[in-house]
Amino acid sequence: MILVPIKNLSLAKQRLAAVLDQASRTKLAQAMLEDVLAALNEWHLGRNSRTPEIALVTSDPFAVKLADNYGFEVILDPDNPGETGAIEMATRVCLKRGVEWTLVIPADIPLIQARELEEIFEQAPEQGSVLVPAGDGRGTNAVLRRPADLFPLRFGNDSFKPHHAAAQATGKPCVVLQLSGIAVDVDNPEDLQKLIALPGETRAQRLAREYAAAAGGQLQAAASTETP
Repeated sequence: MILVPIKNLSLAKQRLAAVLDQASRTKLAQAMLEDVLAALNEWHLGRNSRTPEIALVTSDPFAVKLADNYGFEVILDPDNPGETGAIEMATRVCLKRGVEWTLVIPADIPLIQARELEEIFEQAPEQGSVLVPAGDGRGTNAVLRRPADLFPLRFGNDSFKPHHAAAQATGKPCVVLQLSGIAVDVDNPEDLQKLIALPGETRAQRLAREYAAAAGGQLQAAASTETP
């Protein structure tokens, strides 16, 4: 099952506060989520599968409504403990159902492509894992585990190396894929500038470019003063 953890979008993307107010950050987070779900839906339809393979782990009203629009499942996350806690809970749900694998996809990778999802499954070992790092090599932007609880996930700014070590410690194959769309996440002002500059016309890109045009050079100037 594909799991998409989503925190409360009304408080999303605090690290963009230097360049966007909260209302704008929420709209951007919503646009990124729509881009991610559109790619997941394209992949799902391409497989001609009637099995409910995609679930949003959330209690956010916008996300719940969007899941309903796409026909995706919602695993309610009323405690909203963060991405790590949400996936721990959802993994337990999967195990109770006898789900054989999980693929965790974040909600802030708006350039994800359906073909990249297909590549993850094509490369996945019968037992083992697939990891897709973020563009900076520090974060983890996709994790497939088979069995579904092969190793625990701990998300954060520097999660890739711990995930890679945990995957290798299982003694089962671990495939690391470099996928250019999945690699692009948006956490800080520099990421936002990259999203604007990269080719494409996703919902998030169009919205970010609107923000940049309205701000003139101020958004870029603010991003350049941010400490990495």
